[in-house]
Amino acid sequence: MVKYFTFTSLIVIFIGTIILSVLNTHWVRAIQYQKSEEYALLLIENLNHQVFLQFILPVGLKYGKIELRNQEQFERMDSVVRSTLHSFNVEMVNIYSKNDIIAYSFSSELVGVENLGGSSYNNALEGKSSSKLVQRGTLWEIFLGIPKEIKIVTFAPLRAERPLSPISGPVLGVIEIRQDLSLDYRKIFKYQVMVIATISIVMGILLLTLIYVVKRGEGIIEKRAVERLRLKEQLAKSKHLSSLGEMVAGVSHEIRNPLGIISSSAELLKKRMNPEDALNAITDIIVTEARRLNNIITDFLNYARPTPPNRTPCRIDRVITKNIQFLEPQIKKNGYIIKTTFTDEIPEIMADGDMLYQAFLNLLINGMQAMPDGGIIEVSIEKQDNALWVSIEDEGGGVPPQAMEKVWDPFFTTKEKGTGLGLGIVRNIIESHDGRIRIDNRKEKGARVTVRFPLDE
Repeated sequence: MVKYFTFTSLIVIFIGTIILSVLNTHWVRAIQYQKSEEYALLLIENLNHQVFLQFILPVGLKYGKIELRNQEQFERMDSVVRSTLHSFNVEMVNIYSKNDIIAYSFSSELVGVENLGGSSYNNALEGKSSSKLVQRGTLWEIFLGIPKEIKIVTFAPLRAERPLSPISGPVLGVIEIRQDLSLDYRKIFKYQVMVIATISIVMGILLLTLIYVVKRGEGIIEKRAVERLRLKEQLAKSKHLSSLGEMVAGVSHEIRNPLGIISSSAELLKKRMNPEDALNAITDIIVTEARRLNNIITDFLNYARPTPPNRTPCRIDRVITKNIQFLEPQIKKNGYIIKTTFTDEIPEIMADGDMLYQAFLNLLINGMQAMPDGGIIEVSIEKQDNALWVSIEDEGGGVPPQAMEKVWDPFFTTKEKGTGLGLGIVRNIIESHDGRIRIDNRKEKGARVTVRFPLDE
């Protein structure tokens, strides 16, 4: 409930803040529009004053009437208007006659055009100033307030002035001023984006803080539960191994003595028998199976009662080279190729060379057994991240997905023969050297065994 109400409150506050920022932006735009309109009216008032004093009165006295079709009069008008509005943000100025004809414009193409004023022009003839926004862009751009073009168009009457009198004279025409507000509105939009981004960052930080606090509390509880389960599993495993060790020790003691007698008796019997006697095959079978049983008992003892390593300076590359030399007859006979990639500087580690010899020998034999028709086994050793990494890759069928989690379990095997203790013994040896071992299937084909030994700085 606490999590639900907290997250809900954060979401409501975030949405409310976004709405408030949008309303604030619209308020800023309204103020900008109002200021632009007031600015335009001030410009028109000043322009009206300058046009009347510097153009209408002098031209009227000189020519008797105003005709902007006269080039000299037009140039005088243009000079007065441009000098008055110089350096002000004005895009277009149009001056209409009382007949809705554009008598003067910044654009020469509009001079003489009729009936463009519309309702705003008519209101100005009646002495009422008005403004409107003209926007061009897609519906989405207009909704966001960033159209390609946005202009404010202001219409105001052009009046005759009465000297020394605050009362304006009659309307002589209409002045239209256009201002481009695109840049101002883009600045407002950027301000809105910055506000929303700031709000989002703040709310995100609050949300992450809340999630961190909640997750940490859940993590502590989960960690305690996992630790409890792990301790139970370790305790159960320790009890199992202890029971297994006691059982194997007792059974091996009772089996090995008669097994040795059986094996030696069979060998002695074979020596006394005629070599051509067909019963010789039976004695060979007895000796072979006795040796196999002895190997099985040895595997049981090695797994159930692992021997602590006798650590001395050891080179992993030399251990694997000895393994390959030992397997050389099988390699040549069955068409295997073992490729080694050893870096130039392989440091020594404190380890039991004989135990590592047994571990890597088992891994190489497993790789060969995975390729009954021959293939390539790649062995690499490299130093990286303050550790020594050993990789053994084969081109066999890999480990079935359903068996991947069980490969380390005792007595589990996918082979027709074997006790299923080989990998377990290998892991015990690696972990007794503070190392880690894992098995993965390669993308192409085959399996990869990766062993990591920590290095002391």
